[in-house]
Amino acid sequence: MTPPILITGAGQRIGLALAQHFIAQGQAVIITYRTRHEAVDLLEKQGATCLYADFSSDQGISTFITLLKAHTESLKAIIHNASSWDCEANNPQFEQLFDNMMRIHAKAPYLVNLHCADLLMRYHAESNQPADIIHLTDYVVETGSPKHLAYAASKAALDNLTKSFSAKFAPQIKVNAIAPSLIIFNQHDDEQYRAKTLKKSLMGIEPGCQEIINSIDLLLNSHYITGRALPVDGGRHLK
Repeated sequence: MTPPILITGAGQRIGLALAQHFIAQGQAVIITYRTRHEAVDLLEKQGATCLYADFSSDQGISTFITLLKAHTESLKAIIHNASSWDCEANNPQFEQLFDNMMRIHAKAPYLVNLHCADLLMRYHAESNQPADIIHLTDYVVETGSPKHLAYAASKAALDNLTKSFSAKFAPQIKVNAIAPSLIIFNQHDDEQYRAKTLKKSLMGIEPGCQEIINSIDLLLNSHYITGRALPVDGGRHLK
């Protein structure tokens, strides 16, 4: 069997959809979760290796890296999807908020990439195919966000790491990013919020997780795309 694909934060939403997509293809999957939703139990029954990870502390990141290496000797790809949608209005402890956003969205991928590059390199050596790292960033990397300052800054840092790691690891490992805007609403989003958000893009739709799946498949199947950020935003930059 092909070595596994690691997907961080795959207990719900986009990460969960990605894990289910790869499992349906017969691809081995390792996922991380912080909250054990019912979907994690289902993924385990479907054959996924599900590892607890808390990226909000340095110790949590280090513990996860050790745990991961105890479960596999190689990886086909790492997809950094774990994220925290926190903002200044909800968290007045600005120092802590900034550190948490940077640690989850930039420091954790930075350390995982550095310490687990050997797992990706082993896949390349055995298959003669490039391995992959894919960062899930955000549309706000281009624009910033007055309501999510720390969040936007941390995703911008991850976007920059995409460029640096692609140069460091080429040609054995391709490193790219996907920068989405609205993909799926939360269940608690009210109709007024949904209508306002849909108007922000040219396409005006809630596209669903398949758009991210398609984008990741494109990057995984390419042998020539690296150091790039793929926007999945419905033309929002033109509104």
